[in-house]
Amino acid sequence: MKLPPGPKTPAWLLTRQFEANPFTYMDANYQLYGDIVTIMFGSTPMIYVSNPLGIKQIFTNAKEITASGTLNEDFALFTGNRGILQLDGFVHKNRRKLLMQAFHGTRMQACGRRICELTQKIMDRQVIEKPFVAYSIVEEITLSIGIEVVLGLSEGKRYDKVKHLFVSMFKFEQSKLFQFITKLPLGKQNLGRWSPQGYMLHLRQEIFELLDTEVQERRSQADSSRTDMLNDLIFAADETGEPLSNEEVRDLLLSPIFAAGDASATAITWALYWIHRSPRVRDRLLLELDSLGENADPTSIISLPYLSAVCHEALRIYPTQLFTFPRLVESPIEVMGYELNPGTILIGNIYSTHQREDLYPKPKEFQPERFLEKQFSPYEFLPFGGGSRVCIGGNFALFEMKLVLATILSSYQLALVSQRPERPKFGGLLGYPASGVKMITHGRHQHQKQSKLSIVA
Repeated sequence: MKLPPGPKTPAWLLTRQFEANPFTYMDANYQLYGDIVTIMFGSTPMIYVSNPLGIKQIFTNAKEITASGTLNEDFALFTGNRGILQLDGFVHKNRRKLLMQAFHGTRMQACGRRICELTQKIMDRQVIEKPFVAYSIVEEITLSIGIEVVLGLSEGKRYDKVKHLFVSMFKFEQSKLFQFITKLPLGKQNLGRWSPQGYMLHLRQEIFELLDTEVQERRSQADSSRTDMLNDLIFAADETGEPLSNEEVRDLLLSPIFAAGDASATAITWALYWIHRSPRVRDRLLLELDSLGENADPTSIISLPYLSAVCHEALRIYPTQLFTFPRLVESPIEVMGYELNPGTILIGNIYSTHQREDLYPKPKEFQPERFLEKQFSPYEFLPFGGGSRVCIGGNFALFEMKLVLATILSSYQLALVSQRPERPKFGGLLGYPASGVKMITHGRHQHQKQSKLSIVA
């Protein structure tokens, strides 16, 4: 088997280089080795692909290349052992279908107004002319929305406790202490609650216990009229027709809540950053939003073409999910001219695909117009991954992103505290803004009465 080219540097050193500056690292690899690169992890070749045709091969050759749940075991700390990422085959397909009910079009539309209300409520707490960290505020908005969609909770002690525990876990995972110590040889050992790994496991256990209680109580007080994800799972049957166990219901709830609070907050924060880095983009977007008038209907908001283009461009330039979930070669197959043997791992490099100059001229520049001028295939633009492991809530995340941004921009005059470029940092699968994006509110936004035609001019 002849593998694609790649660096000969030890894997542990490459990992350090990547974590120090993921985007610079990937740009350099692309320049040196092209759009299919091999990294050796011991005796296992991991091949990163950023060629759309290669990514299409990975997603569509399901017999030879599988999206094995065993490759996602590292995420079990956050998703449980029976979460959607760890499942395979018919079980995985069945659980995805169950979870997708919560993101059905009718339900999405029903919660659109609620998204706008929650965003307004949380943003109204910001003090005029006092700097704030955008990521923290947006995270509170998206996590509140996620808890409501997934668990059906919007207030009360349990709602407050769930939100507090998830925020604590997000912050601790991103802290410099946790990031530093867990990179040491013994850093991931559980030495009790006062060790980083021990404290993370403590938070995890508290979340598990709280969700266990919620599942048990909701099952004992079954109400078929409710429309949250937890209710769907309680009344659901597995592939054999049997009800799901309480443990499985709990684990299936974890990924959607983490994604709602973490990935969605990251995407919206990056969008706020790019919008306010470019007065041209901000002014054009405000004109489009103002054309709807005050208190616009969510359906009208999500249909706005330039708002959609801005969201897509934010997800392109710094995608929250830098890579697809890994795939395993199960039988010999040719990918981009290379014969690959069983045991080889394939990963779609989303970031580098989104940086291809043949697809996106001047890829480092924030240019939403490119999404008005061209329709990209799901192998060229894939912010939520693809194939059988595509993000379940991808459509809802984009829906939420548009409504949160529209509500904030239509209500407040915001500015970046500093014009220094925001540096990305890597955590898990996500590329966070390192400082959280510091912003300031100068006052309420004054709507301009513009015709829709002026926006296109």
